[in-house]
Order: sequence, then structure tokens, then C-alpha cells
Amino acid sequence: MQSAQAKHALIDAGRWLSEQGWVPATGGNFSIRTEQGFVVTASGHDKGALQPEHFLEFNTEGTHTGGTGKPSAETELHLALYALSARTHCILHTHSVAATVLSRLTAEHSLNIQGYEMQKALHGFTSHLETLAIPVFDNDQDIPALARRVAEYHAHTPVQHGVLIRGHGLYAMGADISETRRHIEALEFLFNCELTRRQLEKNA
Repeated sequence: MQSAQAKHALIDAGRWLSEQGWVPATGGNFSIRTEQGFVVTASGHDKGALQPEHFLEFNTEGTHTGGTGKPSAETELHLALYALSARTHCILHTHSVAATVLSRLTAEHSLNIQGYEMQKALHGFTSHLETLAIPVFDNDQDIPALARRVAEYHAHTPVQHGVLIRGHGLYAMGADISETRRHIEALEFLFNCELTRRQLEKNA
């Protein structure tokens, strides 16, 4: 994908994500792998009102090659997630209530979900009986250290659909922007179902 095409695809995704309430204030950041490297949103912009000038360009080594905005500190985590798999071509990072709350309620290293038909919307899933495990990592202002922990986890348990950062939000991944949008929509549905289920069981 060319850089200009990637920017317009992310602008459209930003409007959609903003309409869902998943990128409040100026939260979130998006990226796409391009023929030249990567296109990533600059910091500090309303993701529902992105313009082509609100993006930065990086080469495959992660060197800034274009754009005048301020890079998000989380750009390095995007690049680290791309390094995990050649299949990943798009990452959408959001801050929904359900994802953020569940990330704090989950004390384990992964949020395990099973029994929902919507799991089949995720790449590789063919049955609701399979267990969906979304890795959960403690939030860290030291992004390189966080990126290393994600890579270490991936070495023994491959990261496929995304990761949760405690108290922060979701990084959804996919082979292209369409798949990533499908993944994030399915995951958000599953997160809401799981959060509601836990609340109902607690109050029963």
C-alpha cells in the first residue's frame, strides 16, 4: 500500500472508531505497513478528525522519514508488534471502557474468552469452543521495555489478534485494515459480553 492510500484508510477508520466512542479525547494511535515502511498517526490529534498532515512516515528500520508532527511515544510499540509477524499490516490502538476495565480486572497474563460465536470473526477461529487468549501487559512509560516484554511473550505464545495494556487499552492487529477493523469490532463485542457476564455473576 502507498503512503497516501494508507493515510486515507486510517482517516476513515479514525472516524468510525470515534463514532463508536473507542478513541476519546486525543487517545489512540493507528498505523499501516506500506511499501516504503510505515505510516503512523502523530500525537495529539482527535482521531475522528484526522487529516493527511496528521501522519508520520517511517522506513522499515523505524527511522522517521516524513511528516512534521510529534511522534507518539507508543510508535515504538507499533514497530515492535510489526516485527513479530510479517502477516501484520495494520494496527489500531483504542481506549474503550470495556477493554480498559477488563485489562485491570485480569490479574493473569492473558484474558481468556470462550463460548461466544463472535470468536469466529477472528482470523483462525472456527469454533466457539476454542479459547481466545488476549495477552495482557502491565502499562509502562518505558515503551522499549514494554516492547521487549511483548516480544519475549510472543517467543513462547504467538501474539495474533492484539494485546491489552492494563489501564490503557487495546492494540488490535490484522493482515490489512479491513481485517483489523473486523478484529477490533469483534473483540470489543466480546469484551462487552465478558464484562457484562462478570458483573451479572457478581450481583447474582
